[in-house]
Amino acid sequence: MSIADSAVLVTLSIGTWSARKLDKHKTEEVNAQNNADSRAANLTKNLMVGTGLVKEVVDYAASCRLENTRWTLPWANDGERCLPTKLVLPYKTEFNKRKDEFHRLRDRVVDNYYSLQQTAANYLGDFYNPDDYPDVDTVWGKYEWRQTWKPIPTSGHLYVDLPAQELDEMRRSVDETTAAAARESARHNWQTMYKLLSAMSEKLAQANDETKKTRFHDAFVDNAVDLCRMLEHFNLTQDPELERARRMLEDTIRGADITVIKESLMVREDMKAKVDNIINQFDW
Repeated sequence: MSIADSAVLVTLSIGTWSARKLDKHKTEEVNAQNNADSRAANLTKNLMVGTGLVKEVVDYAASCRLENTRWTLPWANDGERCLPTKLVLPYKTEFNKRKDEFHRLRDRVVDNYYSLQQTAANYLGDFYNPDDYPDVDTVWGKYEWRQTWKPIPTSGHLYVDLPAQELDEMRRSVDETTAAAARESARHNWQTMYKLLSAMSEKLAQANDETKKTRFHDAFVDNAVDLCRMLEHFNLTQDPELERARRMLEDTIRGADITVIKESLMVREDMKAKVDNIINQFDW
């Protein structure tokens, strides 16, 4: 099975209103008062200071972008990400919910826009300028959620009426691009695995050193569990060595209890030995 049969390309683009405005007049005043070049400082106003609804949407959008990165693999520099076909349905379910929540938060901003503006005016003082604020329809239009899907290119879908030589060249180009992207995805998987294992080993080493104080959180185990689950689907090149590393990690954390790890030196030493063994088994 080729990578084109086991994955699709997805692009997620989320736009928000920043509620930020450069105050050119105040910027000129500040630079002049300090005998500074006109480019030395910029005074940017927070048009929604004193309110939290706009920031809530911006923060939520950032969390959605981060979650999209967690579900997908790198592909192209234009925002396209690679999603295994096995994850398409759960991905759509998750991000449809997120889209609805994004629109709900947007509507809260729009529905309360003028009262939020008045609250901000009380905080801005002399910085307040009603001309800084776009109309509510313009603000509504700045909140965008765009998601596009397309198959991974293969050499069999190009225009059949092209001259044979040009067609062959295009096919080779597509094949080379796809192969390079597949290699990049594989490299990303290995790097992610190595980074997690190294962090686990370092954490366990610190905890086993009585001179150092180390805190363990649920994420110590949860992150490893999540990675093992995701790599079941993200091994698009079906690399047997990556799968072997994944299974070794899965065996290492199976049944792991963060409370026991915190309290038992023996458990930590055993886990560190297993983690280090995984690191030493492979050419990272």
